[in-house]
Amino acid sequence: MRLVTTPRVTFLRSIADEVLRHHGRGRMIVAIDGPLQSGKTAFGDDLAAVLEERDHSVFRASMEGFHRSREAQSVFGDDTPARYHRYGFDESALRRVLVEPFRLGGSTAFVTRVWDPARDAWVEPKWITGPDDAILIVDGRFLLRQLAELWDVRIALDGDPVDPADVLAYAEGDPRLVASVVVDNRDPEHPKRGRSGRP
Repeated sequence: MRLVTTPRVTFLRSIADEVLRHHGRGRMIVAIDGPLQSGKTAFGDDLAAVLEERDHSVFRASMEGFHRSREAQSVFGDDTPARYHRYGFDESALRRVLVEPFRLGGSTAFVTRVWDPARDAWVEPKWITGPDDAILIVDGRFLLRQLAELWDVRIALDGDPVDPADVLAYAEGDPRLVASVVVDNRDPEHPKRGRSGRP
């Protein structure tokens, strides 16, 4: 289905062009990182829609669906920004049930969500499969820091960290430094290229 052309859709089509230059045949994963409340999930959803407009098979996931339970986090000490930054997400589950099986392709099934952070409860896993040629878009905090090696295309939404956990994460590694594309999304209806963060 052809999307209505708006400044946001036009910009996202240009990002899709860059993504597809990296995508030949097989499976590809695109990661979207950025500060808290920078619009990562909406950006991922809209980029997926633009890629689907071009008849690509696209799957969506968010790190929000791979939180550790509050009880599991408590094993690592008091509830602090440092604990959340290092132990708030279950990166092992993300690799085990999503990234690794998605990469295998074929009939191997994968899961895009295991946890509901609002309810602090497991969700019923929905094992899904896809064609050999497919794109997975994952959004979330810290994706281009601890997990940068997992992604084929790295997108960072520009903006300075304000949340204490983000401040700690950016002090260790600014995602704009390792991004394939940096996007200024502060005006979501009119996104534009952002500053890379490189010195």
